[in-house]
Parts: sequence; structure tokens; C-alpha cells
Amino acid sequence: MGEDIISIDQNIIEQVAELQALCLAEGVTIATAESCTGGLLAYVLTEPPGSSAVYRGGVSAYSNEVKSEVLGVPEEVIKNFGAVSQQVASSMAIQCRSICSADIGVSLTGVAGPGGGTDLKPIGTVWAGISYRDQEYAVNLKLTGSRTEIRKNAVHQALRLLYDTIKSDATNGD
Repeated sequence: MGEDIISIDQNIIEQVAELQALCLAEGVTIATAESCTGGLLAYVLTEPPGSSAVYRGGVSAYSNEVKSEVLGVPEEVIKNFGAVSQQVASSMAIQCRSICSADIGVSLTGVAGPGGGTDLKPIGTVWAGISYRDQEYAVNLKLTGSRTEIRKNAVHQALRLLYDTIKSDATNGD
């Protein structure tokens, strides 16, 4: 199966270990809402032993119906901005955080390819949303590579956003 199987590389393992240690030190729990990564972020977050102290749960919301019916993303937001948008990513992060009673919510929605890209949202367009304390924002990740590479890179970026957001808050809170 070759590239079709997504393996967890050492970089992701190290990122998750650093994130888990930071979350434990700060008493922060995580929830996820994923579309284009199909649960890959949840998978890597639950890989290390002791992850249940940090990871609360998540939703793999691949379809727009699941985004609206399970996560509570307003249908009009999806219609007006599209599933791959800043607004949907932000809403997904807010909703998963609420549903899972977590301290921080992170979401990923995008176009991993090989099809589905448009001029406005080409393959590799991925939005990552964060909801933490009084912060709610989404970042447009412009990723390249194969479907597998885009999905793995989206997970790398989400882990980095989680770490940086929590670390920045902890540093500013001291």
C-alpha cells in the first residue's frame, strides 16, 4: 500500500510528547473536530500512554451534514462560506470544545486532493481553527504534496498551533 498508509513519524511523536507534557503541566484538555484529516489528529493525540489525561474526544466530520447536525456548525455558515473556510474552521473548534468540555478545541477542514480543488480553494487549502479561553481564530494553511502529505502536514501544523497557543497563554499568565 506504500504511501496510502499514514505512518507516525518521529517528528509527530516528539510533537505529541511535548504537547502532552505542556498540557499536563498547565492542566489543559484538548478536543478535536476534523474533516480532511478524517481522525488522524485524534489518532496521533491518543497514541502515547497517558493521553486520556489530556485528550477529551473529537468528531470526524467529513460531511457537511455531520458538521451541522453533530457539531452544530450553522448550515448558513457552510452555505455562505463553504466547508473549507475560516468561518467553518472556527465554528468547528468552538463546537468541539463545548461538546467535549475541553479547555481547547482544534479543527481541520480542507482540500487534501487529489480532486476537489478549485481556483479559489486549490488542493492543499486547509483551515485550522482554535478555540481557547477568550481566543478564537483560524489559520489558512497552504500545503503542498500528495493527499497523504497534505493530511500529515495539516496534523503537524495543528499540533504546532495547539502547542504555541497554550505556551503563549502560559507565558503571558506568569
